[in-house]
Amino acid sequence: MSKTKYYFDKDNLEFIPIKRTNLNKLFNLILFLISSIIFAGFITVLLLNTEFINTPQELVQSREIKNYELQMKVLNKKLEQVESALANIEKRDNNLYRVYFEASPIPEEQRRMGFGGINRYDYLNGYENSDLIINTTERIDILTKELVIQSKSLDEIELLAKNNESLLSSIPTIQPISNSDLKRMASGFGWRTDPFTKKRKRHWGMDFSAERGSPIYATGDGKISRADNRAAGFGNHVRIDHGFGYVSIYAHMDKISVRRGNRVKRGDIIGYVGSSGRSVAPHLHYEIIKDGKKINPINFYYGNLSPTEFETLVNQASQENQSLD
Repeated sequence: MSKTKYYFDKDNLEFIPIKRTNLNKLFNLILFLISSIIFAGFITVLLLNTEFINTPQELVQSREIKNYELQMKVLNKKLEQVESALANIEKRDNNLYRVYFEASPIPEEQRRMGFGGINRYDYLNGYENSDLIINTTERIDILTKELVIQSKSLDEIELLAKNNESLLSSIPTIQPISNSDLKRMASGFGWRTDPFTKKRKRHWGMDFSAERGSPIYATGDGKISRADNRAAGFGNHVRIDHGFGYVSIYAHMDKISVRRGNRVKRGDIIGYVGSSGRSVAPHLHYEIIKDGKKINPINFYYGNLSPTEFETLVNQASQENQSLD
C-alpha cells in the first residue's frame, strides 16, 4: 500500500495531503528514464575507456594483431630453417668447394659484417611488438646479405669449375701414337747420344718409333699455333697451344692434316709419322712446354695407358740410348 505524502501549510498551520495526478506520475517517470539513460551512458563511456570492455573494432584489431603475431612466429621458424640451410651451404662452400678448386675460403667476419654500430631499426620502436618486429627484420636483412655473398661465391665456384673443366680437357694427357702403331719407345727425355755427331746431347722430348704414315693424335684440346716446316731440324711439325701455359710439339711428320688457327680436340688426328727434317728413321719427336719451359712428357700419359703400359713406357724412356733426331 502506497504511503500518502503531505506538505505543511504555513497559513493554516496544518498538514495537507499531496494529491498525485497522472501527469505528475508521467513526469516523474520521464525524469527517471532520462536520468537512467544519462547515467548508463556515462558508465558505458567510462567502461569503454578501460581494459574491461572492448569495442567491436578493437576486438577485430585484437584478432588481427594476434594473427600477425602468429604469422611472425611462423616466419621466424622458417627463418631458422633457411639460416640452418645457408649455414650448411657456407660450410660446404668454404671446406669443400673452395678447397677443391684451390680458392681462398670466405672469412666469417666478411660474411657477417655490416650490421653493427648505428641502430638502423629506430623507426620500428614504439609498437606493442617492437622487439619481435625488429628481431625479424634484422634477421631478414642479415640473411639477405649472406645470400648475396654466397651467391657471388657460387658464381665464382661455377667459373672455377668451368675453367677447371677446360683445364682438364686441355692438358696433354694421352700418348700421341697409339700402342697398336707404336714399334718402340726409341728415346726419352734427358741426355741422349746424338745420331749424327755421336756425342751426348740434351734431348728435350720423346721419340716414338712407328711406321711411316701412322696417325698422330692431338694430346689435348687447343689451337694450332704452327703447322709448317720452317723450324730448324723439326721438318714438318705442328705446335698446339693448349692454354694455361701448355704447348705441345709434334715433329718429323710425313704429312700435316691441320692448319694454323684450327682448333682441335684431344684424340683428333693432326698428321702422320714421317722422317722429315733432322731424322734418321720414321718416328715422332714429341715435346711439352709449360710456361716457356720444356718438361718431361712422361708425366702426362695418364689419359690412355694402363698402369702396366705406363710402367713399361717409363722404363723404356729412362734408358740412356741414341735418339732418332
